[in-house]
Amino acid sequence: MIKIFQLEKTFFSSQIKKFQQLWTNETVRVYPKSSPQRYLHLCPRCSSRFGYTNLKVNKVAPTFLVAEKYIGRTAIIDKHGKSNYEDILHHSAKLADKIRKTCCLSDKEYFRNNDRVVFLCENDVSYVIAQWATWILGGVAVPLCKSHPASELEYFVEDAQASIVIATEEYEKILKPITYKFQVPLLTLRKNSYIGTCALEDNRWFGWETSPTSIEGRPARSKGFYDDFVMTNKYKNIPAMIIYTSGTTGRPKGVVLTHGNLSAQITGMIKSWSWTNQDVILHVLPLHHVHGIVNVLMTALHCGAVCVMMPKFDAGKVWSGLVDPIPNMGGLRVNVFMAVPTIYVKLIEYYDEIVRRGGYAENYIKVVCENKIRLMVSGSAALPEPIMKQWAKITGHQLLERYGMTEIGMALSNPLNGERRPGSVGHPMPRVEVCISRPNSYALHGYDVIAQGDSKITNTVSGKEGESGELLVKGPSVFSNYWRKPDATKQAFTNDGWFRTGDTCVYEDNVYKIVGRTSVDIIKSGGFKIGALDIERHLLTHQNIRECAVVGLPDMTWGQKVGAVLVLKDGMSLTQVELKQWASNKMTPYQIPTVVKCLDFIPRNAMGKVNKKQLIEDVFPEYAKQTFAVR
Repeated sequence: MIKIFQLEKTFFSSQIKKFQQLWTNETVRVYPKSSPQRYLHLCPRCSSRFGYTNLKVNKVAPTFLVAEKYIGRTAIIDKHGKSNYEDILHHSAKLADKIRKTCCLSDKEYFRNNDRVVFLCENDVSYVIAQWATWILGGVAVPLCKSHPASELEYFVEDAQASIVIATEEYEKILKPITYKFQVPLLTLRKNSYIGTCALEDNRWFGWETSPTSIEGRPARSKGFYDDFVMTNKYKNIPAMIIYTSGTTGRPKGVVLTHGNLSAQITGMIKSWSWTNQDVILHVLPLHHVHGIVNVLMTALHCGAVCVMMPKFDAGKVWSGLVDPIPNMGGLRVNVFMAVPTIYVKLIEYYDEIVRRGGYAENYIKVVCENKIRLMVSGSAALPEPIMKQWAKITGHQLLERYGMTEIGMALSNPLNGERRPGSVGHPMPRVEVCISRPNSYALHGYDVIAQGDSKITNTVSGKEGESGELLVKGPSVFSNYWRKPDATKQAFTNDGWFRTGDTCVYEDNVYKIVGRTSVDIIKSGGFKIGALDIERHLLTHQNIRECAVVGLPDMTWGQKVGAVLVLKDGMSLTQVELKQWASNKMTPYQIPTVVKCLDFIPRNAMGKVNKKQLIEDVFPEYAKQTFAVR
């Protein structure tokens, strides 16, 4: 858009110069004094808010700033109904004011010390409002998990050193004694404070004028009450969130993500997976993990899409959400879906039990999924190949596998368009560098490079093709630090700045494959290196096995032997002898489990991952205390 300046030279020189110092890549249209648009505050957010200019916001900006471009559009559909971006911004600004008063801040005061705002909300619009209100005040959002027991919630509130705790009514009772113990104010977010459209007389909360200068039925935008903070702070390096890891290796650590980290993660996914404001995503994931928070919710809102939020996972309702139009939305349909492998397994089981057994809707489901849904993604855990094939048979979609973790966001992804190879995680995302390494204490940086690449090319060291090693990641999406754990932060990086993922990776056939965790999922038995995930992939093809987890058990003779925990399908049985006979022509002898135990279920965390160290202690206590060295 051509820049049009029709103001006096003095105004031009003072205001535009100031503007250009604060924002980058902007396109501005300024109107003469006689025009009603003249009363718009010179801020990229307010002008784009009403569509008067095509002005680009600073490359690193919180979602609530970017969302002003989509003011009239529907943002969230949940159990309460629908909320547009304007409603959410309005309620977020009001909540920010309540937080300010509760924390005894003055009218023009903001959080200046990266204060942590801990919150526990339902999977609905209240979560977004709590998050945005925190960022409006310059705070750090710390989401909690509603399925965690009180002892865990207490740990998070204490470890985060919360300045305030926010809870919806459902969680007020469980958090009240915790906040009392640590003398932290508790602010209850009641339904009448975040449901419904914003009233015109309350627009002062968001800095809107109710003067006759309104255009197209909307008030002219004046200086909002949080503008001083926005215009005087560069968000790039300001901490945005602390997300606690799932605790697969000890007590959960707080992963500090800056606004710059989140921006890099979101823009990478938008580019790789072609997100637009025409997308509608069905959200069924927990909101204390990067998958549900960033990949689904924040990415959707960042590009003006619609997020349909389910309060909890229900297989029947998810199928309905995938194949039926959204009620009372004029035929609007879901066209993007992201989930963990466990969810896909449960959806397939429901399909087999209800749909296929009932003999109806099979063709309808496949036709709708093939023609109305453009993308289905699986992540957070390895996707078994049989599940991928079953899902493709049911829906016509080959699931897009990607690789990421809390500390780095999404690092590797199969292509949106092109060949998706089962068992692989494709190539690096935009602006992400990866390196497959092997420890070498004599090397300059403590490791040897096997392969290194980015989104454009990967180079393998001659003679090391097909070798596996630890995956290292570098880029603007990589987290800042572990909260209050400088030693853990230092250990997590090489001395030249690569983050150690702890995952073993191999680059072969021009794609990256995750072999397993560097420690837990690599079993060394009789000199052989065995991938636990590879054994699990084989076992899941057995007709009687529903779930499995393979672990390495200490053994005096072999170093480690292969142990398997199985969950059998209803009414089925399987002995170790039968399993060995079945596996004899499908797996190499050293891969076949020599210790097998069957359970009713395998314990998993909220993201469907198995803590294998804990599993060994619980299921194989006779081995847990043994400490034979594995070399």
